[in-house]
Amino acid sequence: MYSTNIEFFGYFAAILTTAAFLPQLIKTLKTKKADDVSLITLIMFICGVGSWIIYGYAISSFPILIANIITLMLNTFILISKIYYARKY
Repeated sequence: MYSTNIEFFGYFAAILTTAAFLPQLIKTLKTKKADDVSLITLIMFICGVGSWIIYGYAISSFPILIANIITLMLNTFILISKIYYARKY
């Protein structure tokens, strides 16, 4: 019972922290600009998320793994968009 309650918070946190990047991605795609997104911050964040994935795998935590894999994909797409749009304009 205790474990199930704790898992709820893991999934809840996973949903919120992953969804938090959708507005930035949508804004980047709509405006075709990502000047306001720091390149260094993105790179550091992607490295951190990669570390969370390794950690989640090591402790067999499904919420950590899934959330961070999705977050990695979203932030990698933001990074690619930032680089692409910076060269285009």
